[in-house]
Amino acid sequence: MTDPPESAQPPEPVEPPEPSTPSTPPPPPAHPRSRLRPYLPASAGIAIGLIALLLVLTIGRPTSTAPTPQPLANDQTLSFPIAQDVSDFDPAQISSAADVDILRNVFSGLYRFDQQLREIPDLATGQPTVSSDGLTYTFHLRIDGRFSNGDPITAADFVYSWNRAVARQGDYAGLFSLIAGYQDVASGRSAQMSGLTKTDDFTFSVALSKRAGYFLTLVGLWPFWVVDQRVISSAGEDAWSTKPDTLVGSGPFRMTARTPGQTMDFEPVTGWYGVKTGTLTHVHVEVMADAAAQVTQYEAGVFSLIGYGRQALPPEAATRYTSDPKLRSQLALVPFGTTFWVGFNLKSGPFAGVEDGRAGRHAFSLAIDRKALVAAVCNQRTTCVEATGGVISKGLQGYLGDGADHNLKFDPAAAKSEFQAWDPNGAKVKGLTYTYDANAFNKAVCDNLAAQWKKNLGVTVACVEKDRKTFFEQRSGACAYPMFRQSWAADYDHPQDWFDYLFLSGASSSGSCYANPSLDKIVAGADSAGPGASVADYRVAGYLLVNDSVFGGLLYGVQQYLVHPYVAGAGGNALYDNYWSAVRILKH
Repeated sequence: MTDPPESAQPPEPVEPPEPSTPSTPPPPPAHPRSRLRPYLPASAGIAIGLIALLLVLTIGRPTSTAPTPQPLANDQTLSFPIAQDVSDFDPAQISSAADVDILRNVFSGLYRFDQQLREIPDLATGQPTVSSDGLTYTFHLRIDGRFSNGDPITAADFVYSWNRAVARQGDYAGLFSLIAGYQDVASGRSAQMSGLTKTDDFTFSVALSKRAGYFLTLVGLWPFWVVDQRVISSAGEDAWSTKPDTLVGSGPFRMTARTPGQTMDFEPVTGWYGVKTGTLTHVHVEVMADAAAQVTQYEAGVFSLIGYGRQALPPEAATRYTSDPKLRSQLALVPFGTTFWVGFNLKSGPFAGVEDGRAGRHAFSLAIDRKALVAAVCNQRTTCVEATGGVISKGLQGYLGDGADHNLKFDPAAAKSEFQAWDPNGAKVKGLTYTYDANAFNKAVCDNLAAQWKKNLGVTVACVEKDRKTFFEQRSGACAYPMFRQSWAADYDHPQDWFDYLFLSGASSSGSCYANPSLDKIVAGADSAGPGASVADYRVAGYLLVNDSVFGGLLYGVQQYLVHPYVAGAGGNALYDNYWSAVRILKH
């Protein structure tokens, strides 16, 4: 979180992490098939049938193509490091993506996200029943759901857990703000949201204050995980999640030991309601701040992998593994769900006005050679790549597709011609600045951009560095900078997470003060559409941003996974590591 959210509003997702300067370039923060067939006369069908029979009799039945199962190691222990200890084990208080990646194996909710980020039922029996006005969702629970201690999970547990999360007012409590009565609980006036009602032991309904198709995505997130009221009442509101014996969840694994600041150990839950917990018998997590030491321990066979918990490799190690043909297969690079771009002020300054400033914004974007930028700051493409498919990152819903953003075509001649037509004597951009929050990566990006703009446009742009707090206050709160560093790290896989916070009129994290009634109308309609019915509208909105040259796309983040060849099933997607239950240790 950059700043605590207002209690009545969903939270602003975390800005991408920005590590300290290494010796090499600084890394960024971390159609269905047709049912029709050609018509064949009956005689042809008979002939084909006889030929098929003759082939079977002649060459026999086809053999199975199923792969031979790979033998497993006797020791099914997964071990990996994290740079910082988990800051909070309570789902109501979790605010770190790294903590979510670990604890999604310990807790669960109505739904979970698979390796392709598809939302699938977990403790829910299926999709909810949604009322005709789109305001009431009725969820049905499986009757065999149990916590890791054997306590049954009922609708009352979800009602308790959600009301508790709102009352606790963690960083992401605002995700519940769509539910009627949220503000009463958030302010302490009530202990129960009026929109949350238990129907029977395995059914409850949720009444929303407004239509929101993205609500179904939200209920799969960590603040909506279920917790055990009996355990919390007995162990204490603030103590239950601090000890392995009382850290009771409903996921496939449970914590067995912990030394704060040093290690955590987990094992599968016996009799878990989801049946299959995988082949692992033990998961060992070690807190190790020294990234180079992590790699040393990995290469010594102490760690199975590096990358779980949103870890990043030291640039030197990433370069070595991506460059050495003998090592390259151990390094997997996947989209990270983060985008970096040049922000333009559309309220004041040289780029102001959707129409008046469009040519200037377009020229400055065309003048950037993204390949040169990637070569300078992305450590051989192991930490970031060119952002060519719109503002929403690759791997997420709303991504427009490779090369979809025409503003990113590097054409210095066209850029200079357009710029000179827009600002013939250079008066508009005299004294132009690019502002960023103090960080080695941000500085490297600005230095590269300034050099390119000088070379390709003949414009001098000064890099201005601000402390992080001042930067966000002046950028997001006052749209104070003519041109600035902007980025976004998705918290969940829904375009609403990007448009509502960044591009609607008055968006809290904009920095550009962009206001376009057409986009507002499209996004409002998409936000209120039924679950899964709005992706096309968000894509229209995404292209509108491109056509208005609202932003100058730069980079998409990359997540690294360094995995031994004998560790199968490890990896991740744009938001999450693969579940531990998917990982197997092969014989080696």
